[in-house]
Amino acid sequence: MANLRDLRIRMRAIRQTLQVTKAMNLISTSKLRKGRRVLEDTEPYFTRIQKSMCDIISCVGKVESVFFKGYKWKEQIPAHDSAQTAKKSAQKTAIVVITSDKGLAGGYNANIFRQVKELCAKVDNPALILVGTIGQRHYSHASFEILEQFSCHSHLPTLEYAGEIADYIVSHFSWGLYREVYVVYTHMYSAIKLLPNVTHILPLDVEKMQAELFNMGNKKRVELQFEFIPSEKEVFDALVPMYIKGIIYGSMIESYASEQSARMTAMDEASKSAEDMLAGLQIIYNRTRQAGITQEMSEIIGGSSALE
Repeated sequence: MANLRDLRIRMRAIRQTLQVTKAMNLISTSKLRKGRRVLEDTEPYFTRIQKSMCDIISCVGKVESVFFKGYKWKEQIPAHDSAQTAKKSAQKTAIVVITSDKGLAGGYNANIFRQVKELCAKVDNPALILVGTIGQRHYSHASFEILEQFSCHSHLPTLEYAGEIADYIVSHFSWGLYREVYVVYTHMYSAIKLLPNVTHILPLDVEKMQAELFNMGNKKRVELQFEFIPSEKEVFDALVPMYIKGIIYGSMIESYASEQSARMTAMDEASKSAEDMLAGLQIIYNRTRQAGITQEMSEIIGGSSALE
């Protein structure tokens, strides 16, 4: 009987776990749909900002802006000035790492950590900007330099929150503290294909931006002429923070949707495993119970035979 009691306790615990995994699966499904809908609603706005930036470049050529590679560092730092050269070599390569605030998402965060490790081996003076509680816990015991930490507290990322991160990145890059800025996040190609992606956001690449403009099917825009007030440079410098905010926001939403998809898959697999364990324990329970009943009947029959 003690064995049956242990089996009942184990089966009750598995049923409770099964209820939790199924509930988390349903919650992740709802969050995934909401995240994809929000991304589709806001994507046209940031795409239009990118087109405006490409319009400026197409009309006036390369804009003299701090956000382009080599704008200040090659012009203002003399080759013979060893102090300035050392300052330039000390510039960090900032890597924005977007992870989740909760676990139970399979290999979602592990894939990001692996991608960040590979990227840090390729760049000079890597330093991390962490977005997400799991990333903060992981890198708190690592040897990488941490510049700043942000957390969404498991909520759907907002435009204001992405703007806060973008302002931090743009301001520090404008001050010359960063040589380059990368974003590492998880891109959702499909419900079953979630891959970590690396995006280089600063400094800006003119040829890459123009190529993206052409890929959008806007080749005729290069022939248009626009007037920018007060100047092309000031308008361009005002658009860049919005453009960076759009990239950060899109990356966070993609990561959020990928996280929910990964958690859906993990919870679905956990539910199947729990159901298999429950079915196996149910068979063992039935056999043990039947064996106990048979033993009791045998004892009763044996006792009655002895009395006769």
